[in-house]
Amino acid sequence: RSAKLQFWEVQQSPEVYPYFQTLATMIAAKGDSMGVAKNVNFMNIMQGGKSMSQSAVGSVKLSDTAVVNKILNSKVAKSLRPANIKYTQFMWGYKPEASDAESLVLYAIRGNINQKAPVDGAVESANISYDELSRVVVDMQMDSKGAKEWKTLTEKNVGKPVAVTLDGRVYTAPNVVGAIPNGRTQISGNFSQEEAKELVDVLGAGKLPAGAKVVQATVVGPSLGQESIDAGLMSFMIAFAIIIVYIIFYYGGAGVYAVIAMIINLFYIFGIMDSGDFTLTLPGIAGIVLTMAVAVDTNVIIYERTKEELFAGKSILEAYKDGFKHALNAIIDGHTTTFLTAVVLFFFGTGPIKGFALTLMIGVAMTLFTSVLLSRVMIFSRLSKGKGLSVWTPATKNLFRNTWIDFIGKRKYAYIFSAVLTVICIISIATHGFKYGIDFTGGRNYVVRFDKDVKAEDVEDKLVALFKTEDGKNSSVEAKTFGSNNQVKISTDYLIEDESLKADQIIEQKLYEGLKSNLPAGTTLKDFKSADKEHAGIISSEKVGPSVADDIQTHGIYAVLGALGIIFIYILLRFRKWQFSLGAVAALFHDAIIILGAYSLLHKYMPFNMEINQDFIAAILTVLGYSINDTVIIFDRIREYLREKKSLTLAGLFDDSISSTLGRTFNTSFTTILVILAIFIFGGDNLRGFMFAMLIGIGFGTYSSIFVASAIAYDFLKTGKEDEVHGKSTTNKEVLASK
Repeated sequence: RSAKLQFWEVQQSPEVYPYFQTLATMIAAKGDSMGVAKNVNFMNIMQGGKSMSQSAVGSVKLSDTAVVNKILNSKVAKSLRPANIKYTQFMWGYKPEASDAESLVLYAIRGNINQKAPVDGAVESANISYDELSRVVVDMQMDSKGAKEWKTLTEKNVGKPVAVTLDGRVYTAPNVVGAIPNGRTQISGNFSQEEAKELVDVLGAGKLPAGAKVVQATVVGPSLGQESIDAGLMSFMIAFAIIIVYIIFYYGGAGVYAVIAMIINLFYIFGIMDSGDFTLTLPGIAGIVLTMAVAVDTNVIIYERTKEELFAGKSILEAYKDGFKHALNAIIDGHTTTFLTAVVLFFFGTGPIKGFALTLMIGVAMTLFTSVLLSRVMIFSRLSKGKGLSVWTPATKNLFRNTWIDFIGKRKYAYIFSAVLTVICIISIATHGFKYGIDFTGGRNYVVRFDKDVKAEDVEDKLVALFKTEDGKNSSVEAKTFGSNNQVKISTDYLIEDESLKADQIIEQKLYEGLKSNLPAGTTLKDFKSADKEHAGIISSEKVGPSVADDIQTHGIYAVLGALGIIFIYILLRFRKWQFSLGAVAALFHDAIIILGAYSLLHKYMPFNMEINQDFIAAILTVLGYSINDTVIIFDRIREYLREKKSLTLAGLFDDSISSTLGRTFNTSFTTILVILAIFIFGGDNLRGFMFAMLIGIGFGTYSSIFVASAIAYDFLKTGKEDEVHGKSTTNKEVLASK
């Protein structure tokens, strides 16, 4: 028997209710012909349950479902159907609602003369995950044909429910918020962990109609899922607390308004994500982290400009007015490049990358609103009443005020440093390669928890002999400590071409046999396969078919190249000089190579996971987003000085520009690194490798904005011989680039 996974339009109560009333009247006259007693109160039966979703047409007690089936399937009932429900299929929910275990919900599915579903068995991948409220969900990706059909179906039913059915049972019937052009959707409902796994097992067993093939499936046990959620929330709260303390310490009263704006910003972000039923994934968390960095940066830019105006002798009101005015160009440029990058990633990326991009787009838009508009209203409301508002504290008032560094004069040392690092990284990548996750190679991952500490090497030795192919060759088996010493992550490509349920069961049996001596006495195979926080066994598993690896790599490359291309074009149009575009893209390339090289060099030695997978791609993209924002801020000040300080040498102008933004560069980078460190330390095992990539990237992203992007732009802008030794605003030579 084939499992028929289908997607249908849903007819709601207003369409069906008149028909039900007709049936209720007819039962009193012809109940015998319909197989029920004439005194059956059909309308009461249809509303006998305690709860019913808006997409359903009835909630029926379990004891009455047989009666309803008899009535609806009778010849009398079918003959009474009006034109609008001539081909309607009435389907039950696959299980009772959580709020009412004694009843089933009935749905009216809009059929057609051939009863062919609008979307039928077009699943390319299925992935079990948790949403932002820790509920189990099933993410699904349509194949190319199904994605087109899905787009048509969702476009037609915006604001209406669409049913996801399996073997004539409705698993969920969510409302369509908007057209879904890429085939990516999420099945949410009342799934328990076991029910979600059963669905993935059915899909993975190859029982769908021809053309449907599951290439990725993940199961996360409830204890590991909750632990990850708890660790993520804890690290996020610590990180946010650090930002609050630092911003208020550095900017005093103005910092309080920055914190209020950021809190409102987070409310908006989570509110939008919740109303859109978006899933908060690891890349999504990265998007929020980058959003927090952008939000901090926006306030820092405004306050640093305000400080400059105050030092120039202006009143507090005039200083804030000019501070907001002069900061606006830099803020818009930084937000635009980050937003455009997110748009490119959304269209070219795969599921997790899309999640990152969507979160980032929402965050950037909300940051522009809260930090520029909302905080402005709050600040000027206070100032208009004649009240003061400090933009510093005694300890921070003169920090970076008179700091001036000859960055351009030292750029050649930076070139040597960057060149050496880049060569080392490229050599390591070419010789050592990477530790690829199964996202890129295909295979299966299992995280196994024991009741006592184990050595990963011993686990691996026990399993290698068991995972042999039919021709006697050893399949790849790797075991690595995962977090605490009593957890091991096991990866294997054994039977990777076989995506059946039987293959999964064979591997689980072999794992059980190989690890039985390390398990508590009396542990059965069933116990081993469904462990929880209190018991040893498999707490999560992941399976990726060989075909998805190519898709992920291809889409990842397209996403990064597309982002670099759009950044190059935007900076060219905005700054009118290709030299700035070249410097910015070169800096991003430099940052990416350094991170890749670090992962190639260190993956064998670090005590946490350093795989190249979809989450790593999201980390790279986060770093690129941060780095380009950092670069654009400096470029914006250079552009301003090109107009206003034509008496300087080009080198002096660049040094003045970079030095004048040091306060902003330090504060933004420092707070961002503090956030990442907090998440790295407190965020749990799943986040450490991810945050390590971001930690390296943010550090080198700050460095490259000054010593790569700005330095390369300078070298290609200068038209003559090297400028002589210069000091801060001391020379009277014309800016060479302005001639």
